[in-house]
Amino acid sequence: MEALKLQTVDDLFQADDERVELIDGEIVYRPMARFEHGLAQLAVYDEVQVFKRRSGPGGWWIVTEISVRYSEHQCPSHDLAGWRKERVPERPSGIMTLSPDWVCEILSPGHERKDTVHHLLLLQRAAVPHYWILSPEDRTLIVYALDGDAYRLCWSVAYRPPETPNRARIPPFDSIDIDLGYLFGESE
Repeated sequence: MEALKLQTVDDLFQADDERVELIDGEIVYRPMARFEHGLAQLAVYDEVQVFKRRSGPGGWWIVTEISVRYSEHQCPSHDLAGWRKERVPERPSGIMTLSPDWVCEILSPGHERKDTVHHLLLLQRAAVPHYWILSPEDRTLIVYALDGDAYRLCWSVAYRPPETPNRARIPPFDSIDIDLGYLFGESE
């Protein structure tokens, strides 16, 4: 019986399609973007982009649709990711090889396992300090923070107005109020 050959980042670079990523040594297609996904991704970016403008302590490099090479067989594309400028002072370029300080994934129907299991375990092993999982369909946000070498749930919300407050301070951006209504498409 022939052993399974894992694909590598080099194989990923040879792919004809840009909407692919490398997960556990397999090149997989990213789901087609939906309107709700795009709105949620832009809303998160809008809410945290104030940190992007800061230089030095408190400043971040925040980008969308970024490929991060964690190993020869792991190079996912994250919906949003950020690196603290105090750790990465110069503007990065290309595919990132340094683990982010924050990742946010927007769930896509039929692909939830990738974000809720695979990415969670991968980012935990890579010691990414903060991981957000946002579901536009369920109107939920789950936030994990690294505690030692394991993630712990540090914040979550099922957005149900008017019971749910409209604003919250969410790590690692807890120095500002984030508009939950905006994240979940309530207000433009």
